[in-house]
Amino acid sequence: MDINTTMSASEKLQTQNAVDMFNKTLTVDGRQPSHELGKDDFLKILIAQMTNQDPTSPLENTEFIAQMAQFSTLEQMTNMSNSFEKLASLMNTTEAQSTLGHTVEIDLGDTTTRGIVEATTRGTHPQVKVNGMYYDMDKVLSVYGE
Repeated sequence: MDINTTMSASEKLQTQNAVDMFNKTLTVDGRQPSHELGKDDFLKILIAQMTNQDPTSPLENTEFIAQMAQFSTLEQMTNMSNSFEKLASLMNTTEAQSTLGHTVEIDLGDTTTRGIVEATTRGTHPQVKVNGMYYDMDKVLSVYGE
């Protein structure tokens, strides 16, 4: 008796969607893991530097001002990045909503499927509901007008 252990493209997609949704929920001590230093990390380093400085040779005023300027720049860049993320999320949502009621072609890996978009989700990675299943917008190959 042979057991088929190969997943179809649709099953692979369903599994990938489930894994992606689970991974979005993972946090460590309430924080998302990151390989980048943020403004909180910069402040911790600055405080540690000031706390552990040599009393006979304290931090020069110009060095301190330069570091504060760097912190201010970092904070503004972080604010801009957050604004760009919000803008990208809005644009992605708008793109997904523009497909409502239209026929789309979806990439399933080794095959494609077609159907009418019944619903969409919002956010940075919106999805479209076609033939009763949700697919990421990056899987949409074509949108056809009515």
